[in-house]
Amino acid sequence: MNKKVYVGMSADLIHPGHLNIIKKAAELGEVIIGLLTDKAIASYKRLPFMSFDQRREIVESIKGVAIVVAQETLDYVPNLEKIKPDYVVHGDDWREGVQKQTRQRVIDALAKWGGELVEVPYTKGISSTRLHNALKEIGTTPDIRLKSLKRLIESKPAVRLLEVHNGLTGLLIEHLTETTKDGRFEFDGMWASSLTDATARGKPDIEAVGLTSRLNTINDVLEVTTKPVVFDGDTGGRPEHFVFTVKTLERLGISAVVIEDKTGLKMNSLFGTEVEQTQDSIAGFCHKISLGKQSCATRDFMIIARIESLILGKGIDDAIERARSYIEAGADAIMIHSRQKTPDEVFEFCRQYDKLPELRPLMAVPSSYSATFEKDLIANGINIIAYANQLIRSAYPAMVQTAREILRNHRAFESESRMMPIKEIINLIPGGK
Repeated sequence: MNKKVYVGMSADLIHPGHLNIIKKAAELGEVIIGLLTDKAIASYKRLPFMSFDQRREIVESIKGVAIVVAQETLDYVPNLEKIKPDYVVHGDDWREGVQKQTRQRVIDALAKWGGELVEVPYTKGISSTRLHNALKEIGTTPDIRLKSLKRLIESKPAVRLLEVHNGLTGLLIEHLTETTKDGRFEFDGMWASSLTDATARGKPDIEAVGLTSRLNTINDVLEVTTKPVVFDGDTGGRPEHFVFTVKTLERLGISAVVIEDKTGLKMNSLFGTEVEQTQDSIAGFCHKISLGKQSCATRDFMIIARIESLILGKGIDDAIERARSYIEAGADAIMIHSRQKTPDEVFEFCRQYDKLPELRPLMAVPSSYSATFEKDLIANGINIIAYANQLIRSAYPAMVQTAREILRNHRAFESESRMMPIKEIINLIPGGK
């Protein structure tokens, strides 16, 4: 009877190191590959370039592989306890670092039935991280970028977006990571904010910047990034015009457009009832959603319906009625907006929303209730969290302070300690040196 050999891997980019491990495993017995799901990989690093099904098809064709099973978590133990392999084969590079505890759990599990951990020397000169970075430098295609938002929603507790208003902010979102005791974190995608795009151009947030001008900003961002983009479409304009907006955004590889259920001159929602704002009828907005969905060329582009009922003081019941109707009209997700300082009314909406017969992903923009932690948004059913204007709100005060100091001191020296060195700016931009 053949021995059972378990090998866990992501296999997003197959390289000689993977083949070396599989070859060693095949010498020991029947090779069972525990292929990490998109969700398992996204829990500790970026979503893989290839989907689970694509990766499984490739791994199944590798010589020496007998079976491929899904590994739903980073932890090997659930699969090991089901399969009870005689061996687990892994590279020896996990003895230190973030995988050290995972390794120990594998050893402890194998000990229960007399299994053995076999470690293969790390293949020098091969790094999945470096290969991924090389791919990021090459870029992506509209088709891959378009599909990525839906994959992220399926794979992560919540998708984290940050506003983008030029290529530089796109680069920040693309590359910035932060490691804490809870793990490694990054922004999953970009929120192409109409407010911050208009502000960066010195224009009011009243749809004064047309689609053509906004697409110039989007193209600057697309050229230097690979992550998904969610486009802030304001009211979407006339339904007949919205059709062409959808076609244009989808062709570029934008993953989604958010449109709000208001009519007339667009005013920023955070003004609420302080200014005159008119909400569209349910039938009128459903018509716009329906026309937009009919114009989609793929099943991947998302139309997200933004409900303004709470902003306009119409209450939870009105918001829920609209959510139900917008979903029936074809909306791929619902964005619930509030200008309250606490998330209470948003969370009450979430509780009522969860009772609807048909659900779609929920999106929130916690600008006014910024003290709310992501974990609490997730616990209440929010799937997409957009930080919609924080970068430009941070940048302007810093620029004002520097400009004042130059005026006050008649030189720039006093501000230098807060500035990014010129060499770093040059190195920040690919091809700058």
